[in-house]
Amino acid sequence: MDLLKAMGFGALISGCVALVIGTQGSSGGQLVIQSFEVADFKVYWSWPVFLACTGLFWGLLLLQR
Repeated sequence: MDLLKAMGFGALISGCVALVIGTQGSSGGQLVIQSFEVADFKVYWSWPVFLACTGLFWGLLLLQR
């Protein structure tokens, strides 16, 4: 259950970081921020940021036990 919570937090933070950096026209270097179209909207996403944030929040949730 902790992993699912961490994935939610990781998706939220990853979306925010990718949105801020992606709208500036940068790919973020090693962050590999990609844009794609979803029903007339441009969405920015970064898998490396998602995985890093998920791992970070999973560790924090495990520490709170």
